Amino acid sequence: MTLGAAPARHVLFTAWRGTDLARGSHQGCEVRDGALVLTEPAGTLAYDDPYAGRRRPARYEWSAWLSPEVPHAFGATSLLPSWNVDTPDGCWVVVEVRAADESPEGRRWSPWFTLARWADTDAEIHATSLPGQAGDTAKVDTDVVEALNGTAWAASQVRLTLVRPVGSTARPRVRLVGLMASAVPCGAPAEVSPGGRAWGVELPVPAYSQQLHRDAFRRWDRGGRSWCSPTTTSMLLAFHDRLPPAEEYAWVDERVPQPFVVQAARRVFDHAYGGAGNWAFNAAYAGRPGTCAFVTRLRSLTEAESFLAAGLPLGATVSFPEEGLTGAGYATDGHLLTIVGFTADGDVICNDPASHGIARTDEVRVVYDRAEFERVWLGSAGGVVYVVHPDDVPLPAPDDPTEPNW
Repeated sequence: MTLGAAPARHVLFTAWRGTDLARGSHQGCEVRDGALVLTEPAGTLAYDDPYAGRRRPARYEWSAWLSPEVPHAFGATSLLPSWNVDTPDGCWVVVEVRAADESPEGRRWSPWFTLARWADTDAEIHATSLPGQAGDTAKVDTDVVEALNGTAWAASQVRLTLVRPVGSTARPRVRLVGLMASAVPCGAPAEVSPGGRAWGVELPVPAYSQQLHRDAFRRWDRGGRSWCSPTTTSMLLAFHDRLPPAEEYAWVDERVPQPFVVQAARRVFDHAYGGAGNWAFNAAYAGRPGTCAFVTRLRSLTEAESFLAAGLPLGATVSFPEEGLTGAGYATDGHLLTIVGFTADGDVICNDPASHGIARTDEVRVVYDRAEFERVWLGSAGGVVYVVHPDDVPLPAPDDPTEPNW
């Protein structure tokens, strides 16, 4: 019997960085000094932050940027935006996505779906996704727009609304907007990817354990036991020497270990979702000035090796049952860990913040079987990764330039 070819794993990542943001449509904003900024407000809005305890809505000015339409050479079934934005002095942003299918009359666009009301601090608003958005052809699952009922999208678009208090002269500063469109099968390929380009490479990524904060700071996703994502994000930032300055987390008691992880958990917390695992919020937090961060999907560990060979560790999303990943010591419906290298035989070296359930950093490093890891990574969230890199560290060339996924 001849086995058929493995189902295609389609992923397209489109990014507008710096002067690229001069493309698209602009209402009251323009590119200045390599970033999109609010210049003249296009209107006003009222927003009542449901997590702030205000008695009446606050008034804000807004401007908006609409990306060019992004065509897909495949029928996309999932959309996920990324953004790197500075929001000083009461500023914030709204991130929206829409998609279109083809009809004899042309493209039929969906309504706009709101993925985030976001700021880089919680001084003005509490960052949140927007639950309850669903229709016949699509739904929002926290940080992702998913197609329903056999819908496949031929194009997509993202819109950013830049917001500041009425009368303010502060300016949100947009350095990157990204949009991932994908159509990947539910399972992992039957055959493990060959790889080889990063075998024997291990990057010196600091080891952080989420267990060090277990049962502490429970207002943010029940404390450290659920902080795999901000702990992973902190490891990626630390490797690039891009952790926040100490004054940003001076509010954390000085006796608390790795206080910057607590800071990360607070900043990436999605108040509607009630957790610190919103993929886009973690990338937005990591995209600090001088750093670019985004979420995409990779098609294989061979693609992941391109990043490690270029000196870039990755955050990766996995899920598996008990004994589904030898050496992990736990089961999970969704977990983030850091890929830091590959053994000489191609197995995956990780900094796993779960640290075998033990609150010690020397339990963080672990080697996972290549085939098992690829299965629980591609077969769960479809190969989702966090990519974090300083502006002066180039990304590797995509394996498929006709359908670049980074």
